[in-house]
Parts: sequence; structure tokens; C-alpha cells
Amino acid sequence: MIEMKVAGIALDAVHRTPIVLLKDASERRALPIFIGQDQARAIINALEKQPAPRPYTHDLIANIFDTWDISLEKIIIHALRDNTFYAVLCLNQAGVKKEVDCRPSDAIAVALRTESPIWVMEEVVADASIPVDQDADEEERKAFREFISNLRPEDLIKRGGAGGD
Repeated sequence: MIEMKVAGIALDAVHRTPIVLLKDASERRALPIFIGQDQARAIINALEKQPAPRPYTHDLIANIFDTWDISLEKIIIHALRDNTFYAVLCLNQAGVKKEVDCRPSDAIAVALRTESPIWVMEEVVADASIPVDQDADEEERKAFREFISNLRPEDLIKRGGAGGD
């Protein structure tokens, strides 16, 4: 799994649909997820730490967790099927752990309110992420190609710890 952070909300130019953008720690990969207008507003409010005059749904969920001493340990975006992302809330109440199915946008909105980590399965990142820093990716590929081209069989024996030592 890869821990990701909310980089922000963007608007798809063609469909005028909000997109939440998650980035990995190295900021080399971004995961765009199309979301609804209400979820976009909820995420923006959480990012900007804007208190609502009355609790909205995601605030209510966070308040219930707090009242009942339930901790949201993390959310996991675990699958992508037919262009739909799937997520779970990983909850813990007095040592009893449960996973609750949830739309990623709602899970992210609750995670932001409870300051809980956002994790994404590696295969989801591999399938749906976009490169953010293509120059760094190319530099890494170039360095790897150079390393391989200069590698000799005896280097592998030394590194592998084999050979009569």
C-alpha cells in the first residue's frame, strides 16, 4: 500500500466535474478520482479547516466516532473496477476492528476531519495514477540504464555474497 495525501480539488475541463487529486509522498505520482460536487465541497472545507455552522454529514460521522470512542485508523482505496474506485474505512473501537465499505470521496472527507491516513493499494496506483514529475522519472530510467550497462557478472557475485568468502 502507498500512503497518499490530498493535493487538492481540480475541475475537469470537459465535463466540469470535480476531481480530488491524491499524491504520494515523493510527489511523483498523482491519483485523480472523479467525485461529486457535494463531496468536493466537503473536502475543500476540511482542507481549509472551515467550520460549518451546523455539522454536515462528514462532520456528523467524525462526531459519532468521537462520541463513541471509535478511531478511524486509516482509509484504504483498494480497488478500481469499471472506472469506479472502492474504499473502506478501517475502524477500531476498544480493540475491535471493522472495515466499512465507503465511496472514496466520502472516506477522504472523513479522513481529513479525523486526521487519518489515506492509503491506496499499489495495483490501484499502478492502474490509475498519472506521472507528475516526468523529468524525474526519465532521470531515474536513465540512471538505471547506465547502472545496468556498466554491470559485470563479478559485480553480482560480490553483491550477492556468493563466492568463497
